[in-house]
Amino acid sequence: MDCDRREINLGHCNCTYSCDKHGRCCECLHYHRERMELPACYFDAASERTWDRSISYFVARLFPRSKQGKPPA
Repeated sequence: MDCDRREINLGHCNCTYSCDKHGRCCECLHYHRERMELPACYFDAASERTWDRSISYFVARLFPRSKQGKPPA
């Protein structure tokens, strides 16, 4: 599928995985959504490099728990 915004989108794509979806955000989002994942653009650089695209990993990064297992205040 062609994307008129591919060159613009490439400027925002932080994905380090080699695939044919770079700059084709619609295809990338569809691909990850089918797998109950989020694309790389939802993650910071360190998190993106883990290649863990799971929703649970994303939520855990947003809401880290304290050592006692409780959410931070």
